[in-house]
Amino acid sequence: MQSPRTSDASQICLHGCCPTPFHHTQQGAQHIISKPITSSSAIRRSFVTTTATSLFPDARFTNHESLPPLQEAFAEFIRAYPKYSETYQIDRIRALEYYHLSLSNHVCLDYIGIGLFSFSQLNNDSNPVLSTIASTSSSPPPNNSDFPLFSLSYNSVNLKSRLQGEGRDSKFESAIKRRIWDFLNISEDDYSVVFTANRTTAFKLLADAYPFNLYNKLVTVYDHNNEAVEALISSSEKRGAHAMAAEFAWPRLTLLSTKLSNMIVGKRKKRKGLFVFQLQSRATGARYSYQWMRMAQEHGWHVLLDACALGAKDMDSFGLTLFQPDFLVCSFYKVFGENPSGFGCLFVKKSMVSILEASTNAGIVSLVPMKKLFSPREESSESETEVDQTAGSTAGEKQLPSSDSLELTASQVPESETSTEIIRKKEPSIECRCLDHVDGLRLTMISNRGRYLVNWLINALLKLQYPHSDKGIPLVRIYGPKVKFYRGQALAFNIYDWKGDKVEPVLVQKLADRENISLSGAFLQNIWFSDKYEAEKGQVVEKRKLESNGNENHGKGDQDHPGIEVVTAAFGFLANFEDAYRLWVFIAKFLDADFVEKERWRYTALNQETIDI
Repeated sequence: MQSPRTSDASQICLHGCCPTPFHHTQQGAQHIISKPITSSSAIRRSFVTTTATSLFPDARFTNHESLPPLQEAFAEFIRAYPKYSETYQIDRIRALEYYHLSLSNHVCLDYIGIGLFSFSQLNNDSNPVLSTIASTSSSPPPNNSDFPLFSLSYNSVNLKSRLQGEGRDSKFESAIKRRIWDFLNISEDDYSVVFTANRTTAFKLLADAYPFNLYNKLVTVYDHNNEAVEALISSSEKRGAHAMAAEFAWPRLTLLSTKLSNMIVGKRKKRKGLFVFQLQSRATGARYSYQWMRMAQEHGWHVLLDACALGAKDMDSFGLTLFQPDFLVCSFYKVFGENPSGFGCLFVKKSMVSILEASTNAGIVSLVPMKKLFSPREESSESETEVDQTAGSTAGEKQLPSSDSLELTASQVPESETSTEIIRKKEPSIECRCLDHVDGLRLTMISNRGRYLVNWLINALLKLQYPHSDKGIPLVRIYGPKVKFYRGQALAFNIYDWKGDKVEPVLVQKLADRENISLSGAFLQNIWFSDKYEAEKGQVVEKRKLESNGNENHGKGDQDHPGIEVVTAAFGFLANFEDAYRLWVFIAKFLDADFVEKERWRYTALNQETIDI
């Protein structure tokens, strides 16, 4: 006989078909918060208490077979976070526009950046999921029209000249830039932008053009090794810059504020340099205050804001008009769960362009239409010449390797339009459907959804413990913030066997791939250990050689760098509870001491590639 809880859970919709699943559990959850909460600190404390006491309270899972089934776990989840039901619109978007995730049964927790397009834009076939949800959907089915394609090509140009307006953008590129400006709430009057091959290229472009001969200090705030930052450090040190890095205190990896303040303020009042800052760690999910940018600017630093790890809607909460970083880098990928390739964007405040030095670099890219963009009524000698010139220019330029191209739409111009309206509408109207989806959702909806999912997963992971131990040896170690209201939607962790030895992160990723779960990895660094944790330092810290960018080392590339290699997972706005649950179930399998060995032999028996252990 089913328990009432399991019976209730069996009625829950996990795919967003029902606007408010599990209505009666919302009433059951009201006992968690018995009186109105007015202060933000009280809200944060209540959230942590709710997560700790309402999700499997006092439970300890020592066997992966003892985990509750998906529906029962979801029932507990909704009891703890009843407002998750209010995010059903995201589930509907996922079902309508990203149905490949369900068809492939793929869990994508390795995407960082912002998506441009939906899967349905790239697919001319009808959505096989539509028939099952059409009766509950108020949105029209996706318009699977035939879209033109584009790719990227390198341009060897001068960054400063390009920012000053030299070199004409195609109508296509202008339309993409306007869409990105609008999405990020960045004023075209205040900032210029160039497209780059990727995030790393954007950092290196700036490093080559920034006047480190006049402003010779560089401060970075990262708790993990970062290819883009390493490229920046490499280029800056070759040009005489003195690089410094913020540190993070073990075991919670909290930012050492006093040390960073001393770096920013300095001993003498003179020109400083470049302060490179991210609002949240793309590895651990730790968040940092906006006020560090203000402090840096007040003490003469130029600020580079790395916005690549921000969530899809986070720029809405960023007071760009108040802080106005001198430089901003972000990245866009093509389609979530289908194609992670894309391009980077380097924004430069127009008042800063004049201080940059002339430097020619091949990292700037153009978005090149692969076939005609405009409808027949928009054809003119000008547009035809532009398309022909673009097509011709690509023959002699090195193109980025890509197995896919993006698909975009051009607006149709009715013949009844006036001549002025026709001229205005000749520019292509670019449909970036993923950006449209994010624009149509509330900031609180997206942030709350990610907050619930990542904190549920952390709480669930910490309840996985090995049996036959009075102390309860944990299976998983979380690095950085654990259950916390104010944290990002990324987490860093490692898995340990029953003897206390770390399971190699690369092995965890490979085994996850076999379960159709995509994870990433990172190397945590700049970790400071107090005397209290000196003994623990020798147990957790490892050393590895970090590859330097370019042909030469910047002085540190041939040394062993201390840090911790970890597995990372990042929840995008399209992630759902089932994604978090499946990762939990997969990790719980490591409670079986023979799990890794069984997997190795199972795939050997199937004549598949084995994993070296």
